[in-house]
Amino acid sequence: MSSATGIREGIYQSGLVRRLASWLDTVPHPLLACEISTDSVAVARWAHTGGSLEGVAVEPLPAGAVVPTAVETNLADANAVRAAVARAFERLKAKPQEVALLVPDTVIRVFVLHFDVFPRSPSEALPMLRWRLKKSVPFEAEETMISYMRQAPLEDGVDVVTGLARLRIIREYESLMESAGMVPGVVMTSTLAVLPLLDDRRPVLLARIAGTSLATAIVRSGALCGYRCIELPATLLRLSPQSLLDEIVPLAAYYQDSWHESVGLVRLSGFGGRHNEFAAALEHELNCPVGSLLSTAASEGRLSDDTRPLVERELDALVGWSINRGM
Repeated sequence: MSSATGIREGIYQSGLVRRLASWLDTVPHPLLACEISTDSVAVARWAHTGGSLEGVAVEPLPAGAVVPTAVETNLADANAVRAAVARAFERLKAKPQEVALLVPDTVIRVFVLHFDVFPRSPSEALPMLRWRLKKSVPFEAEETMISYMRQAPLEDGVDVVTGLARLRIIREYESLMESAGMVPGVVMTSTLAVLPLLDDRRPVLLARIAGTSLATAIVRSGALCGYRCIELPATLLRLSPQSLLDEIVPLAAYYQDSWHESVGLVRLSGFGGRHNEFAAALEHELNCPVGSLLSTAASEGRLSDDTRPLVERELDALVGWSINRGM
């Protein structure tokens, strides 16, 4: 069954923060996961028994082959991406099966919405979400795929985490899996796959750079309290710490105003050799500890030894997915 057949409510099962989003009526924990980014295709496979990592394959992509956007065609060089996907699956000797598909953050727009009353029935909930968000997406309602989850609000009412995507763009990525004989069983953004790596016993802010996009999320006690994804004004090499602060601090301030407490931790991913420079600026501005997402999770003993091949390649989304798989 293809996601093109309709809109379905998402599946959320992570213990740390429920994951977003699935548009297929399939098993939510495939043994294969594939992340498509602007510079590579990464595939990981886990064992049927025990859930240990069996292998990982990373294939580079030509510059400009994938141009992530929520609106226009993403696969500028579809043949090159399709070939890289095929090589990655072949290296793992993967047979046709379901696969978790992790797409760039800018493909799916994520909102945290508050309602005084929110219906339980999807047949009533989806029209309400469409109406609420009709001015927030630059494409028509019939082109929109919606996935959502309810979560505990700060006060009365209901908070609803909602993901929206353009159907034909999701189909671009799904077709890559199908060209390799795979079935896209779960579709979600890379940053949302990462969230289970966060220790959210106190409010923690994640800032994650992938290509030219910055995704910022705040989670606390299993709830997604804020989310923002933007295109950076410059590449990481040319990005100034102040430019990063200008993008991150407003979300932290929004959280403080709404939840009446400050962010307690910051975790960074994708900053490469400039990690310390940006960490120092954020620690000074937000007055809280700042650390590397993967390094901190490893030092806290929350990663299994078999994730090392993924950690060494800084494939944080696949590491996060491995935690989702075990839930």
